[in-house]
Amino acid sequence: MSGVGDGTGRGDAGVDEPGWEVDPDDEPGAAVVAAVGRQIKAWREAAGMRAAEFGTAMGYSEDLIYKVEGGRRIPRPEFMDGADGVLGAAGKLAAMKADIAEVRYPKKIRELAKLEAAAVELSAYGSHNIHGLLQTEEYARALFGMRRPAYSQDEVERLVAARVARQSIFSRSPAPELSFVQEEVTLRRHLGGRMVWRRQLERLLEVSELRHVEIQVMPTSRDEHAGMGGEMQVLKFEDGSAVGRSEGDFGSRPVSDPKYLRIIELRCGIIRAQALNPRESQAFIEQVLGET
Repeated sequence: MSGVGDGTGRGDAGVDEPGWEVDPDDEPGAAVVAAVGRQIKAWREAAGMRAAEFGTAMGYSEDLIYKVEGGRRIPRPEFMDGADGVLGAAGKLAAMKADIAEVRYPKKIRELAKLEAAAVELSAYGSHNIHGLLQTEEYARALFGMRRPAYSQDEVERLVAARVARQSIFSRSPAPELSFVQEEVTLRRHLGGRMVWRRQLERLLEVSELRHVEIQVMPTSRDEHAGMGGEMQVLKFEDGSAVGRSEGDFGSRPVSDPKYLRIIELRCGIIRAQALNPRESQAFIEQVLGET
């Protein structure tokens, strides 16, 4: 069998391969997928096609068709385009790609992406790996691939796609103010291999040139360090509200209570003061890149 690698079960034999399964705990997402599935079924029945015939015309298995129509499988954009053409929906099914574009990503990531999309200011400290918003696609794929217990390949691709989609924050207008502090070790750890690592460093230098982005490096040689508790992040919004998260504190959950936010903001501020300034950090990254 030769498949097209879209993960929806499409191939010469129309078999059902692993795809984007619906998270049963994601009620809003499951409701969207179920609604889309009902629409696909309604159009198929209106066209007088059995599920097996529809599957054959689409190049997918009958079982996959039932899973999509039953809301148990998240249809990918290619599936929606194909269904629209086969069923003569004149763009109505294809238009539903927008409805499933967000819910195909895990609920936790969708919630984070919404916060980032609304933020006017973001401050983050990363201690173990490069911050997700700064990661190249290759680096993110390598990172998710190292997870144990291991993710399936489809889960890895789903998470990578979600991470890359979040990076639209850099091209927003008006642009939010973005500040990142990275531990030196995150720049020296060759995650994904030397070439992936080099491209990641080049990406950091590229992003650091943006006027609304500051990237700082926390040298390992520092005698004092306010971030020993782990990663943290603060997002501020236009209405003056804010959300913060600090690894190991407050249950590692996002908090908006001013007394907790003050603690996280205080630490972030001290970390920025202890780290190399942006110009020094850029030179440091260039130095690390030159050592390869």
